Amino acid sequence: MEDKTMKHRIGRVETQLQREIDDILLKLVNDPRVSGVTITGVKLTGDLQQATVYFSILSDDQKAIDDAKAGLDKASGMIRREVGQRIRLFKVPTLEFKQDESVQYGAHIDELLAKARKNGDL
Repeated sequence: MEDKTMKHRIGRVETQLQREIDDILLKLVNDPRVSGVTITGVKLTGDLQQATVYFSILSDDQKAIDDAKAGLDKASGMIRREVGQRIRLFKVPTLEFKQDESVQYGAHIDELLAKARKNGDL
C-alpha cells in the first residue's frame, strides 16, 4: 500500500515540477536559446533527489537542439532555486535536461504514413 502512495506522490511532484519549470522558462528565463522550448515531462528518482526534465523544440536542426540544451543547462541553477521557492519540498531535486525524442519520432512516423498514402500503399 505504501509503495502505491509513494508512486502517486512522485507522480504529483513530477506534474507540478513540469508545470513550474515550463512557467519559469516562459516568464523568467531571458536566454534566446530557450525560447520555443516546451517541457514535455519530468521523471523523478524514487528518493526525489534527481529529476530528468524532458524538453522539445520545433526545430529538427541539431545545432538548435544543442543550443537549447546549453541554455537550459546554464539556467538550471536559477530554475532550481525558483522551483524551491514555489514548491514545498524537503530538498529540491537536481535537474538534468534531456531532449524528448518522442516528438520527433512521432513526426517521422507521420511523414512515413503520408508518403505511404501518397504512393497508394495505404
